[in-house]
Amino acid sequence: MTSAEHSPLTRKLSAFVALSEVELAVLERLHQRRRLFVAGRDMVHQGQSAQAAYILSSGWVCSYKLQADGTRQIVDFQVPGDFLGLRSVLLRTSDHSFEPIVDIEAAEVLASDLLGALARTPRLATAILWAASRDEAMVVEHLVGIGRRDADARMAHFLLELGSRLALVGVGSGEGFDCPLTQYHLADTLGLSAVHVNRVLRHLREEGLVTFRDGRVTFHDYGGLVDLAEFDPAYLDQTGPLLK
Repeated sequence: MTSAEHSPLTRKLSAFVALSEVELAVLERLHQRRRLFVAGRDMVHQGQSAQAAYILSSGWVCSYKLQADGTRQIVDFQVPGDFLGLRSVLLRTSDHSFEPIVDIEAAEVLASDLLGALARTPRLATAILWAASRDEAMVVEHLVGIGRRDADARMAHFLLELGSRLALVGVGSGEGFDCPLTQYHLADTLGLSAVHVNRVLRHLREEGLVTFRDGRVTFHDYGGLVDLAEFDPAYLDQTGPLLK
């Protein structure tokens, strides 16, 4: 039994494919270069080339783009089991930056090792493609949220999505999850001001739906929050392995 068998990435990919011993051994090798990164210091810079990808083992990371005027748009948050910079390896240049929100542990994966692993294990390659496709589906939902959902529904959908993602890797549930994000992180993600974020969170709490306080998101009325956000988790594709 390998440590990769119980890693967050394995739990995540197992939602798509029942991994064999050979595939688990390949994942184990991809986890060999473990590194620690401190909070607040970019691990990958926008425009950087010739870099590795990373598999996040613990902690939270935000991916973001900086505008010429210094403003920041957070594209997404990475949680345990997520790849960092996978697209940038294939495109050779990173189009955005990655910043740890807390101290993290991640496995560095060189492009040559990743491509070799994908060539040797086509089922694992398909599972990683599934994970990348799922990430793309989340970006679509975020675009819809910013463009068409009101602030309450936007926040509700975002928190429900985070909860579902964390539950998949065993660090969240329908009751809630630990969350290190600040109101400024939420503002830069959801296209709101920090003041507006505070107002929205207060309203959702007063409605008895959800509380975000002291680093913890607590769902009080999960069904009510789902109805408010019109949250359909089908795009996360977490119902069970498609490949046996």
